[in-house]
This record gives sequence, C-alpha cells and structure tokens, in this order.
Amino acid sequence: MNAPRPQPENRDQFRVFRPIGTRWADNDVYGHVNNVVYYSWFDTAVNAYLIEQGALDIHAGAVIGLVVETQCHYFAPLAFPQTVYAGLRVAHLGRSSVRYEIGLFAGNGAQPEGPAEQCAALGHFVHVYVDRETRRPVALPPALKQTLETLL
Repeated sequence: MNAPRPQPENRDQFRVFRPIGTRWADNDVYGHVNNVVYYSWFDTAVNAYLIEQGALDIHAGAVIGLVVETQCHYFAPLAFPQTVYAGLRVAHLGRSSVRYEIGLFAGNGAQPEGPAEQCAALGHFVHVYVDRETRRPVALPPALKQTLETLL
C-alpha cells in the first residue's frame, strides 16, 4: 500500500519565520531554484535562529549539532528574485536530538508583505547534539532546550 502523498501546509502551522533572499546563482537551467539550495536554506534558517536567540555558539560552544537525517517535499517552484520565508517549528525534542520542520514560503510580490499562505516546499532534518571534541551525544544544554521548547 502506498503512503499518502504529502500536501503543502499553511503558514499558521509554523512558529517563527525568517526571510531569505534568493540569489541569481540559486536558479538552475530550468529557471527555478535548484533542489540542493533548499537544504542550505533549512540549515541557515535553523542555525541563524538559534544563534540569534543565544542558544548556539558555533565557534566556541562545547556542544554542536550534527545532521543525521533530512528530507524535502516540493510543491511549487521558487525562483530568483523572490524572497523566501522559512517557517520553523520543532516536531520532536529528545534528550540529545531535535527534529526541525521547515516550510519554505514564497514572498508576495516584488516587495513581499509576508509569506504566501501555503508552502512551496516542506522539509525536515534531525540534529543530534554532540560534544564538540568527542562527537558523542550529550543532553541538550538548558538554554538550547528552552529555546527549542518555544518552537514546539
């Protein structure tokens, strides 16, 4: 039996939005953003949010997140020069791991007033947080856990 095909989700299903400017180089020969760019946007949106919240120190922190799983479903094309809005939420918060879900939404018009109602792509990735030196899983630091709880 086949699993049901994923459907685009509405913007009200996400807790936080981050604008991302597309670049000329993001488009491929087919005239839309190439699929590999979406994964970069996922990583950028999540990590920038955590850094801004003071929950992650990528340069000197004792704990870092390693991606162990990722996936994306594409529903509509995105293209330069659109602004893309990455909607963030946490679907699962474990002792040392987090499943982030990201919806990518097209901006409305040349001067975007916010994201479109439905996502153009929906993806997830799982971070396992590890000790920077040993690369062994560790419990989420309190500041990180507290920040992530706001995205549940």
